[in-house]
Amino acid sequence: MRIAILHSRIRVEERLLAESFQARGIAFDLLDVRQAVFDIHEPGGLTEYDAVLERCISQTQAVAATRLFERFGIPCINTPAVIETCGDKLTTSLRLAESGVPTPRVRIALGGDSALHAVEQMGYPCVLKPATGSWGRLLARVHDRDAAEAVIEHKETLGGPQHGIFYVQEFIDKPGRDLRVFMVGDEAIAGIVRESEHWITNTARGGRAGRFDISADLAAVCRSAARAVGGGILAIDLLETRGGEVLVSEVNHTMEFRNSIQPTGVDIPGRIADFVIAAAQANAETIHA
Repeated sequence: MRIAILHSRIRVEERLLAESFQARGIAFDLLDVRQAVFDIHEPGGLTEYDAVLERCISQTQAVAATRLFERFGIPCINTPAVIETCGDKLTTSLRLAESGVPTPRVRIALGGDSALHAVEQMGYPCVLKPATGSWGRLLARVHDRDAAEAVIEHKETLGGPQHGIFYVQEFIDKPGRDLRVFMVGDEAIAGIVRESEHWITNTARGGRAGRFDISADLAAVCRSAARAVGGGILAIDLLETRGGEVLVSEVNHTMEFRNSIQPTGVDIPGRIADFVIAAAQANAETIHA
């Protein structure tokens, strides 16, 4: 068996994953997609791999590379369809809503004037997000019309794909923290609480990670969210309301986990490696059946 780990930069996570495959006696290659050349007609050396673990920073590169591996029947984790869904907040929100997963209210607008109407319909405060992006970047909490007009004008002036869709989300008055649950297939393997004095609690923005126990009810919500976007190896971001309701805010397809291993006590890279190995074995059994 041989596994391909696709990457565009080797971070702590990729090193930990490589160590996990090595510890299990599984051959693997770290493939930098920026250096690769693919032939859409001939698989070349691609078929020496039994499964692919996608760990690219760029969503565009991740989708392209996994499509090429899938073209020749090699299972990818995550699949290009899942990457595309999770990389677009609108698509993610649509999938969650269609599946009845509890989420914050969202309004979508495609122009500046309609965006201001969407904000006013939602009510203040509310959150303006780019439809694509990660690490809590380019989020804006607006408290009044003046602030909304300024942010919308800036987005219109900047232009580009990140600013062409106005994603307006209900502001959840959370208790100084949010939750993240790591999903491997249908199993919620670990949960962290991210605390911060700032309303954005991402660890990339200085949030502090701590462990929390995942209840059966919350695991069921996360399972539904994971299935809604296509499943795989995912991180579910959740917001708690003051009334105790838990809402799914986002689903992440190539999550970082370096800061979550110690507080949770869970071997996250090891669990990911086991899932990929199982997928490779299942694919081999199907081929030889």
